[in-house]
Amino acid sequence: MLAPVIPARPAVSVGPVSISDEVRASAAAHRDLGPGYDVAVAEGLVERIGEEIDKRIDARLYGQGSYQAAPRRPRPRREPVPWRMGFGAVVLALGSMGMAIGATAAVLHPGDSPGQVSGGAAVLIALIWIVIGVVNVAYARYRQLR
Repeated sequence: MLAPVIPARPAVSVGPVSISDEVRASAAAHRDLGPGYDVAVAEGLVERIGEEIDKRIDARLYGQGSYQAAPRRPRPRREPVPWRMGFGAVVLALGSMGMAIGATAAVLHPGDSPGQVSGGAAVLIALIWIVIGVVNVAYARYRQLR
């Protein structure tokens, strides 16, 4: 037969208590009280942990200062490897070459005289490829300076 449990007044908080302190206190109470109070000790522990979780959730949701989460550290930035191209460089190189090929095909579209390239078309094609090259070289130099 279990002994009756008389509810006591809640203790006045003297400061923040960690969950690990709560577990240690409950284990000590279990040792002191014996196996007859297993359920009462477990329920008390669950209630105190639940209250602490509720406080932390409220503090995060409503911005109260009673609970401070650990500050997030910025993710360390990886240094680029000098001989290795990054994802952005590959996308820029392939994308710009694809656009240059498309622009060249648009300029070379057969018009009045198929098979021949006029002087203006040749200059335009050269200009397209020079601009694409300048953009890629500028991006590569920018990445080296970072």
